[in-house]
Amino acid sequence: MSEPVLVALRGVSFTYEDGPAVLTGLDFEVREGRALALLGRNGSGKTTLMRLLSGGLRPSGGELTVTGLPVRYDRKGLTRLRTTVQLVVQDPDDQLFAASVGQDVSFGPLNLGLSDTEVRARVAEALAALDITALAERPTHLLSYGQRKRTAIAGAVAMRPRVLILDEPTAGLDPDGQERLLATLAGLRERGTTVVMATHDVDLALRWADDAALLTPSGARTGPAAAMLARTDLLAAAGLRLPWGVAAAQLLHRQGVLADPANGPRTPEELAAVTAGPPGGGSGATGAHP
Repeated sequence: MSEPVLVALRGVSFTYEDGPAVLTGLDFEVREGRALALLGRNGSGKTTLMRLLSGGLRPSGGELTVTGLPVRYDRKGLTRLRTTVQLVVQDPDDQLFAASVGQDVSFGPLNLGLSDTEVRARVAEALAALDITALAERPTHLLSYGQRKRTAIAGAVAMRPRVLILDEPTAGLDPDGQERLLATLAGLRERGTTVVMATHDVDLALRWADDAALLTPSGARTGPAAAMLARTDLLAAAGLRLPWGVAAAQLLHRQGVLADPANGPRTPEELAAVTAGPPGGGSGATGAHP
């Protein structure tokens, strides 16, 4: 991968007070423009890793770097970090606190000391990006769960981070809500935001991510999503199952329908398109992804 590294943990260890080590000697990189899925069993350290990346926690050992420079944990250093990296936690109620949607989204930019004009522009931009402009004056306690999720993400987007980290963003959403959120994330990526998503959903990771990072007892293993999510040894170590798309691709490959299982279907629609091809198309089939 040749994309530049935006944020990295180098040899990082972390131990909570009076507890065992959660992470030891961890190396982890977020590369610009790559949609990265972070996966692992409960207790593997995903939440700790995300908080280390966003500055919510400070490493016990090793260092956090932004564009190659070590982060300093003083006011200036943390402000620089938080204008580069934003974390949205799983439960939006842990993040929302203002009376209205617009007030909540404006909180971060106001704390940067920006002018009123700039704050208004950022809030309008973030609300539009999350498709919640009509909710600007809505009291946050009257929002649906999906609307609260979008408002929490909008608050992070208003900071204009280069890296947006989302902890289980589709959890609790119905299928339509999930599709709308994925479309929103696609729009953010088109605008230049690098997105990291922690998830337990291997099928979603296969469909959405360019790269997958699997947290195992021996550390983080990162690579192209299709290849990583086909590694049954790493999946087992991370407490994860094989994605159905990988299983389907392997079956189609054995039957001669798909030339390269790494280019297999990632959605039911792509599976239908592959299997609807002419009989005997395996010799020339390249799969669902060019």
